Order: sequence, then structure tokens, then C-alpha cells
Amino acid sequence: MRRASRFDVIRKQKAAQNAALAVLLIIGGLAVAGPSGLLAWSENLRLLDQREAQLAALQEERAALKNKVALLHPDHADPDMVGELLRSQLNVVHPDEVVIKLDD
Repeated sequence: MRRASRFDVIRKQKAAQNAALAVLLIIGGLAVAGPSGLLAWSENLRLLDQREAQLAALQEERAALKNKVALLHPDHADPDMVGELLRSQLNVVHPDEVVIKLDD
């Protein structure tokens, strides 16, 4: 009877060791191949560079729009910008201008 209990203890210890090993292997696998692991690191850097380029383009577009808004301020509107908008929105031209229509 005493021997049977000793074998049971050894069997339980081995089962605990095997479970711990399995958990460590899973954690190690995730550290290498997981969504934030070593293999995904270069993909994350590439995405970061892509997002930074998009951010720079959006900041340039925002600056251009901010400048356009400043040129159209009601208190001191830029005459050239107002003329450009009138021509494009209302299809009007100065008497001394020539309109050339290109076929599509």
C-alpha cells in the first residue's frame, strides 16, 4: 500500500512537470510566432512606417485646407481665391478670357 501511494505521488509530480512544460512551450511559441511576437515585429514596423506616411500626407492636406480657409475669411478674402471659386462653381469668366473645351 505504501508503494502504491509513492508511485501516485511520482505520477502526480510528473504530470505537473509535463503541464508546466506544455505551458512554457505555448508561451515560448507565442513569443516567437504570436500576434506581437518576433515574427510579427517586422510587419508591425512596416505598418508603423505606412501609418506615419499616411499621417504626414494628411497633415499636409490639413495645412493646405487651413490655408485655403484663411484665404477665404470673410473679413479679408483673397481676390484670386474668390475669383477661382467663382469660375469653378458658377461657370463664369472675365470678358477678356477665352474658354477652351476639351473633348473627354
